[in-house]
Amino acid sequence: MSLHVTERAADRIKKFIAQDAAAVGFKINIKKTGCSGWGYEVEIPHELDEDDVVCEDKGIRLIANKDTLEIIDGTTIDFEQQGINHVFVYKNPKATGECGCGESFTTS
Repeated sequence: MSLHVTERAADRIKKFIAQDAAAVGFKINIKKTGCSGWGYEVEIPHELDEDDVVCEDKGIRLIANKDTLEIIDGTTIDFEQQGINHVFVYKNPKATGECGCGESFTTS
């Protein structure tokens, strides 16, 4: 599995993890949503699920369910300011399109 975070994203994720002593890492999930198909969800889990896969980048344990790897493998997570909002931005090499609002993406 290959997931990556930029320095900005790593700094932000480390702050979230530091606030939760039981955290085991940063988990990236996908779900069917929006007008294009897939959307990202993140969580700070307290335990690993049996079908979780773990990799590490910039000192962060990045976790994903093995069933989602086909769709998110190779993704880089960034953290950006967009207007007054601060958001995680996903650069997925397997994404072939996004909806106009940016909530969801498609793969071929």
